[in-house]
Amino acid sequence: MKLSVALATPVSTLVLIGGGEFSFGETREIDELLLARMPRDRRTIAFLPTASGSAEYAVHFGAYVRNLDPTVEVVNVPIYRGRDARRQKSLNAILAAGLVYLGGGVSNNLLATLRESPADVAMRDAAANGAVIAAIGAAASCFGTFARDMRGGTGALPALGWLARTAVETGFDAANDAPLRRLMSLSDVDLGLGIPAKTALVIDAEGNATIVGDGQIAAFRKR
Repeated sequence: MKLSVALATPVSTLVLIGGGEFSFGETREIDELLLARMPRDRRTIAFLPTASGSAEYAVHFGAYVRNLDPTVEVVNVPIYRGRDARRQKSLNAILAAGLVYLGGGVSNNLLATLRESPADVAMRDAAANGAVIAAIGAAASCFGTFARDMRGGTGALPALGWLARTAVETGFDAANDAPLRRLMSLSDVDLGLGIPAKTALVIDAEGNATIVGDGQIAAFRKR
């Protein structure tokens, strides 16, 4: 399937992963692609645990990555609250990385902390400077214009807005597409993307998207 998206910020490679347990090898093909796309002179991954609030997440992810490529270092960037997203040390870690990886968790947590923050600006600057940006699960759903409110109800949250007029639903199940269709009903959304677990959408600098992994991406466009 050929798919193109409208980028609202310059990127080199943006990878949105629908979900999956790296410890069980469910995202290995995707993760190997991420490592291959990293700039050769920047072999550090800046891991943001913002959506989950778990520092242990980065520790386990770092051990996993070392098994894939021992030359790559994973650095936990401790952004858990709004004030953390302003700390210069964290911003420097994001800007120096060859890959910025946003772990999964709850979209509400991530958006309350990162949206329109200095850390979001740093991620955009890193992306424009050739760093790979990757996010999994709830974090990946935050890169569109709106994201589903994971704390109940049928509402939508203003998201990071890296993809223009787009809504992303991760962990997508074609048998239950109601959450994505609700996001599609918003007037500022023209494209809805459903990304199942163990599957990623890899977006290049021109907005061309390819699928990596086991599943199929659902794409809905308004006429």
